[in-house]
Amino acid sequence: MSDDNQEEIRKSRRSEAFFGRRKSKALSPKAQQRFDKLFPGLKIDPTQAPVSSASALFDHQPEQIILEIGFGGGEHLLHQAKSNPQNGYIGVEPFVNSMAKALRNIDDDDVGNIRLYDEDAVEILDWLPEASIDRIDLLYPDPWPKIRHWKRRFVSQKNLDRFARVLRPGGKFHFASDIDTYINWTLQHCEMHKDFEWTASSAEDWHAPYHNWIRTRYEAKAIREGRMPCYLRFERN
Repeated sequence: MSDDNQEEIRKSRRSEAFFGRRKSKALSPKAQQRFDKLFPGLKIDPTQAPVSSASALFDHQPEQIILEIGFGGGEHLLHQAKSNPQNGYIGVEPFVNSMAKALRNIDDDDVGNIRLYDEDAVEILDWLPEASIDRIDLLYPDPWPKIRHWKRRFVSQKNLDRFARVLRPGGKFHFASDIDTYINWTLQHCEMHKDFEWTASSAEDWHAPYHNWIRTRYEAKAIREGRMPCYLRFERN
């Protein structure tokens, strides 16, 4: 495939972007210097030929590979990576200031089992090999609350197809939110999808946080404001 054709495909995928702004305030000179130094060595480049195995992205042979889409400040991603050095973690976050914060913590804590991407997650989902991921985390994604914006919600039949392609059989899809309409939306979309099964057997299953969960500042704020988190667990058939 020519470079021009590859770029056309990437542009078409960007039209499916589910994120809003890319940057708030300018990075400080120190943060920008750290970003420029560290990010190129950790960034996944989907313009390159796909790897034969997602394990090839890491310096070790991961027992499991987890993809987190929209990691925000990176609290959960860093906590998981530090708690499970035997695994490999791929974090996608298009917001520059959040990526800079994650890079600072990766540098300070000398975390070596994380790889990063800073644009649309669909580009990574379409680039990764089939059945190469053990779990996908979509935690507190932008709910796009206005009805006219619901088409921008990341959970869709098309993206569930992408999840199903990259997840191994028995792989997990974790979705957490405090927005009732998005929770119901996700349940309905996964119920309609042949490759995913909701594993809950009681209300406790969706009220209980995931294993080794860390409460982020966003979640703490939601609880203070009276919005209760919901933790959905789906399994790839």
